[in-house]
Order: sequence, then C-alpha cells, then structure tokens
Amino acid sequence: MVPLETPRSILRRWREEDVAPMAAVNADPEVMRWIRDGNIRDEQQTRGGVQAWESEWESQGFGLFAVEIRSTGELAGFTGLSVPDYLPEVLPAVEVGWRLGRSHWGQGLATEAAAAAVRFGFEERGLERIVSIIQVGNDASERITAKLGMHPVQETVNPTCGRRVRVFELSSEQYVTTTRRRRQRERWSRSGPRVRPAW
Repeated sequence: MVPLETPRSILRRWREEDVAPMAAVNADPEVMRWIRDGNIRDEQQTRGGVQAWESEWESQGFGLFAVEIRSTGELAGFTGLSVPDYLPEVLPAVEVGWRLGRSHWGQGLATEAAAAAVRFGFEERGLERIVSIIQVGNDASERITAKLGMHPVQETVNPTCGRRVRVFELSSEQYVTTTRRRRQRERWSRSGPRVRPAW
C-alpha cells in the first residue's frame, strides 16, 4: 500500500522503531482518559497492539496507520480503520479512530489525518459506511466527527468497561454528497463568482 499524504502528515504502515514513541503516547494518562477504561499501556502492551494492527492490515485490507509528521519525521500517533469487535451491537461495521500525543493536540492534525483515512475507506476500499465510537464526555473527539461529516445514531454502553459511548456514522452516499459540495465550494472560492451557491 502506498502511504497516504496530507498537508502535514504521512499515513503509513508500522515499523519496529514506532513502538517506543507510540508507547510514550499510550503512557500519558490524559491521552488515555477516554480510551476504554482509561488505563495507560506500557511498551509491551503497545508492541502487542502494533502487531495486532499490522495483522488486521493483512486480513482486512485496512487498518490503523502510523501518523508521521512530514516536517520532522516524528511519530505523532495513529489514525485509521478497524472492526469494533468490542461493541457487537454495531456490527458489521468499520470504525475510524485516532490517537495522537498531547503535543499534537489542538492543531487540526487529528481531523486532517482521520479525513484521509475516511477517504481511503470509501474511495479505495469501497466501504458502505464508517462509524466512530466516542465515550460520552469526550467533546474534542465529537468535534472531529462533526468535521468529518458524521452524525450520531445511537448511545449505548461499551461492555468491556461499562462506560457510555455515542456511535457516529457516515454512509458512502453522505460522503459522496459532502465531498462533492466541498469541492464545489473550493472551485467557487478559486473562481470567485458573484453569486454564492445556496449551501
């Protein structure tokens, strides 16, 4: 798979040298606050996670990307697609997720990278819908789902930790519609017509 590029990041498969920086992300309690039960993860657990993510690439044809900052080569964290087996009631489904180190928060990087993953899912893998499962109270991640064009469809409980979650969804039809409108806006912005389109 050719890596995906965004203006500020490269989305690629995992390497051995990614384990330590990803473990540092997973060791931050603030980063992990809204992940499952909120517990941090050590390097051994992170290595197991990376191995599982790579296995999903081989079995599913999609997975979680390592997010590398283009200007520095630093590993920021991950974004990408996975099957949310931990929440059987939403299956069959593919979930888009993200986790970046705190130094990369508040810059729009998670939205930028997740949008590339969503585009990959719909345009390269032909998915019919993508969901995102966010713990209730995680307002920052909910804002990202809104920027991705997703909308809430249900609220339930994650059985692995007992925490309440909201399920957001974007269908391929909705993706095509919002993408077409965005591109039309971009063309309008470049050409500068006198009458603004009604959307």
